[in-house]
Amino acid sequence: MNGKKDIFDKIMSLPILNHWMEPYKKYKEILLYLFFGGLTSVVSIVSYAYCDVIMGMNPLIANVISWILAVTFAYITNKIWVFQVEIHGKKELLQQMVSFYTGRLLTLGIEEVILFIFITKCGFNSLVVKIVAQVVVVVSNYIISKCFVFRDKK
Repeated sequence: MNGKKDIFDKIMSLPILNHWMEPYKKYKEILLYLFFGGLTSVVSIVSYAYCDVIMGMNPLIANVISWILAVTFAYITNKIWVFQVEIHGKKELLQQMVSFYTGRLLTLGIEEVILFIFITKCGFNSLVVKIVAQVVVVVSNYIISKCFVFRDKK
């Protein structure tokens, strides 16, 4: 943990939670990634369900719309709270954003293939397939973010 306390550090400092401080410090990045990854999945699934079930869109189009919303949410939360990598200047910010969205395009492709095969070809329930696909996406996105996007350049 760096010297500056964020909201999660302050929450963990509360008397009722402070006995969990050592595991929190050790696994903070993964814990926050799982927390925000879970919230990103909620954004993705809810927006997908709205587009697919309520609006009656094609599942693959609904997935692209949900991807745009979820990836934007994920970039903001990952940048601010999870990886906390400092950037210097607009050029570096733009490079980071391009890397993030490009990595997410890869997992969008994986997710689209999963949806196409299991919804379009096999006829499985679209929301069940979307939820299962999110597990693959969250794990893949962590690896991409950690190794390529938010790596410390030291």
